[in-house]
Amino acid sequence: MTNDRTVDAVIVGAGFSGLYQLHRFRELGLSTRVFEAASGVGGTWWWNRYPGARCDVESLAYSYSFSPELEQEWTWSEKYATQPEILGYAEHVAERFDLTRDITFDTRVESAVYDADRRRWTVTTDTGEVVDCRWFVMATGCLSVSKAPEIPGAERFQGPTYHTGHWPHEGVDFTGKRIAVIGTGSSGIQSIPIMAGQAADTVVFQRTPNFSMPAGNRPLTEEEVAARKATYREFRKEQQLSAFGVPVPLPTQSALEVDEAERTATYESAWEQGNLVAVLTSYTDTLVDKDANETAAEFVRSKIRETVHDQDLAELLSPRSFPYGTKRPCLDSGYYETFNKDNVHLVDIRKTPLVEITEKGVRTSEKEYEVDAIVFATGFDAMTGAITRVDIRGKNGVSLKEKWGEGPRSYLGLSVAGFPNMFTITGPSSPSVLSNMMVSIEQHVDWVTDCIQWMRDNGVEELDATPEAEDEWVRHVEEVGDTTLYPTADSWYMGSNVPGKPRVFMAYIGGVGVYRERCDDVAAKGYEGYTKSPDVSAAPEKQSA
Repeated sequence: MTNDRTVDAVIVGAGFSGLYQLHRFRELGLSTRVFEAASGVGGTWWWNRYPGARCDVESLAYSYSFSPELEQEWTWSEKYATQPEILGYAEHVAERFDLTRDITFDTRVESAVYDADRRRWTVTTDTGEVVDCRWFVMATGCLSVSKAPEIPGAERFQGPTYHTGHWPHEGVDFTGKRIAVIGTGSSGIQSIPIMAGQAADTVVFQRTPNFSMPAGNRPLTEEEVAARKATYREFRKEQQLSAFGVPVPLPTQSALEVDEAERTATYESAWEQGNLVAVLTSYTDTLVDKDANETAAEFVRSKIRETVHDQDLAELLSPRSFPYGTKRPCLDSGYYETFNKDNVHLVDIRKTPLVEITEKGVRTSEKEYEVDAIVFATGFDAMTGAITRVDIRGKNGVSLKEKWGEGPRSYLGLSVAGFPNMFTITGPSSPSVLSNMMVSIEQHVDWVTDCIQWMRDNGVEELDATPEAEDEWVRHVEEVGDTTLYPTADSWYMGSNVPGKPRVFMAYIGGVGVYRERCDDVAAKGYEGYTKSPDVSAAPEKQSA
């Protein structure tokens, strides 16, 4: 008899992946439990409440497409939605589709063990609950596990410390305070202008400058919203077939085929769009040719020099150690302008490294900076961190963390050989973070749902990626990645931001549309690359002699 501890499926995570997967499993009639460590839905948008937190995909494109009714009834207010608005959207979806009744909040999954004899997973939580299931889905997100600062002494500091990934829900008022911000990735770039606008004095500790461009954020007009709602069906198709899940005109020329004046005009037009990929996709070779890339990088650096008054400071803020786009570019609202303020200071910690956090502040090799509060904008253990945080053991007790000891290995970013009936939504080796996540989430969830329906229709009880298919996909992902400049940068795409983490390009850069075709082809060929074990319980009993 089925009860809440014996179900068809367990989903880990109640962000946009987990919510949609639960909805689709309900459509199949699967009994499902969802476990979520947070106190509410939303995933990364529940946790990341730092000042200025916004999506870097335009709000009219960053939403579910599965329900035309949902598309019409929800109205976004800004070009780039804020964290509260995106969280409100997730909560609206959960309520509209009555999803929360199957979600257990404030509960972290600690282990999942596969029983090859029973062909079922045993999932254990930190509350001691044990759940038995046929299908196990990791919908834990790519940026879910925050990375601790790599500097000793944080526990000694006498003032408050904050991490952008775990911001107090009641907010923080820095009015009149002296603050230190460590880190200039996306969360730092988004939050520094707002925090510096409050604080009496702000010291920003920068290891590597990042490329950022103005978002040009603004309220959406009623006409814009109405126009998109009228064409959502066509727009969704364009998203699904595009390279990044963000429809943009395809370039036809090399950046090196045109003269500087034409190139600058093209980049200027892309810059004015306030679009994350517009400059990157201006020419065919920006991500594959160093010289072509340098034309885009230098254009962005010229914008930094135009904006920052002190040219020595502008140079410190200008990236030169990696190609443009090979670390995720950022969209900002007044980031570079902030450094024109007399009470904002930049410390280059490549020149004067961080030594320790003291009782009074932050000490570099040169001096101690006394502050009242410290903000760690030190990013995440991306792509694999949330998955390997769970003790997952497949056939023969093999640990996923050990299997991925030299880097993640998967088939299509969806399955891992030796871990049957387990799926990873936007897992490593899929487009995931190199795409509009909502587009990739829906594609993965739909594929997993169709796969399970196929298993049921065909009497398949166990589906396991073959080592050969996994090896071939890993090689393909690496080969495609190596045709680009991405592997030349030390980025979280490569795992380089986490000490000791294997340096592997963890995303698929072949394109959202191309990847979708590959996944569809695998399904059309009866889930090619998988072993299929029959449902023994459905087999007819042998007749006695």
